[in-house]
This record gives sequence, C-alpha cells and structure tokens, in this order.
Amino acid sequence: MTKWVRALLIANIVIFFAQMTLGEQFTMAFALVPSLVLTHPWTIVTYMFLHDPYGFSHILFNMLGLWIFGTPVESRLGPNRFASLYFLSGLGGAAFSFMFARHTPVIGASAAIYGVMLAYAYYWPRDRIMIWGIVPVEARVLVIIYTLISLFGGVTGGGTTAHFAHLGGFAFGFLYLRYIDASTGSKRFRRAVEPKIPERALTNWKKVDPKTVHEINRDELNRVLDKVSKSGLGSLTADEKRFLMTFVPPDDRPPMVS
Repeated sequence: MTKWVRALLIANIVIFFAQMTLGEQFTMAFALVPSLVLTHPWTIVTYMFLHDPYGFSHILFNMLGLWIFGTPVESRLGPNRFASLYFLSGLGGAAFSFMFARHTPVIGASAAIYGVMLAYAYYWPRDRIMIWGIVPVEARVLVIIYTLISLFGGVTGGGTTAHFAHLGGFAFGFLYLRYIDASTGSKRFRRAVEPKIPERALTNWKKVDPKTVHEINRDELNRVLDKVSKSGLGSLTADEKRFLMTFVPPDDRPPMVS
C-alpha cells in the first residue's frame, strides 16, 4: 500500500468512528453545504473525510475504491501528484455541488476517488475491473458508465447520492491529468522521439524478478507481468512496454530499433 493511500484510509476510518461517537452535530459541523461555503470555507476539504455514520456501506465502498485504484495510480504519479489529484478532484466535487446543488449537504470521499478512478482508466484503459467479483468491465467503460449514471441522477434529482460531486471529481481529475501531460510534454511528441520497443526486446520478461524491484513499482510491475502471462506481449501498451523494459536484465536485452 502506498504512502497517501495508507494515510487517507487511516484518516477516513478514524474520522468515521469519531462521527459515530460524537453524533450528528460533529458531522454537520464539517459537512459541505454549498450555499454556506463563504462562511464555512473549511468544509470544501473536510467533507471529503465524512461518511454516512448510520451504516458501513458508504465508507466501505469508498475505501475499497481508494485501495483498488489509488495504489497503482500513486505508484504511477508519485506521492505529490497523487495527493494533488485526490484533493483537486475533491475540490471539483465541491465546485460542481456549489454550481448545481447549492442547498444540498454533501459528505463523502466519492468525488476525490472518482478522480483517482478516472486516472486509473486514463493510464490503463483496457484493464478489466471485476464488478461484484463477477462481471469484467474495462476501466474506460466503467468510467463512462459512472459518468452516465451521474449525469442521469443529477438531471433527474433522484436519491440521496451527490451526483454532481461525482461529475466534479471526474472533471477536475481530467483537467489535472491533462495538465500533467502538458507540463511533461505531449504524448504525441513523446511517441515521436522515444524509440519503439518491439516485442522481441521483451522476450526475456520471465527473468524479471519483482522481489528486486522497489516497492513503489512492484505492484505495477506485477500487474504488467500478470497481463503478459494472460494475454501476451501484444496486449501491452507502449507505456507498459517501456515500463517493463526498465526491469529486463541488461544482458538479456536485444538491440532496440527505432
């Protein structure tokens, strides 16, 4: 488990038990009421750490999402960028709630986690997520489904789910990911100048030992190796090939061709 994912899990769980202990007054003191944001500015951050104290499903699914999507995303982006993505997505949820649902109180980490989920789909769009442990859905399709659900729920106004907060998380998360791309060079430019890695350059991938890799990259390396085992080298994206190439033993590497 990565640094920020661990810290956020602990913080959310501790505050959840504080909610259960201290009662509704504690929750409402830190919940986001968009129309009151000018007099309660701290709530644009504190609302992300609150959950429904009358059941466990709200915090359970949010923390499960944080763990599943957050660990590989933080490994990919690094702690600082991951923290920025998480909190900017949460602020996006607050902003959209202010614009479209000003009088509805909002609690929950969902907006921030939706931004993280979007990042996962952004970097690994074809990875399959098992819904309820049964139905495989590609990450990019999952984001589209959740976007449509949030749009429909926001327009119809049904239920108690903060649909506009979810959309704000997606929107701000996407903008931040685009900012990262812009600040590190466009994808098109990187494709033009970086050498292409043919599959034969990775034929010795079985000799890669994840135990020798730093823990920050180990989970991502295991994921890539599992993907190769199941679907072959042809299933890897260009970024995944470059990532795997980093760990192929130097003596085993054939010459690279551009």
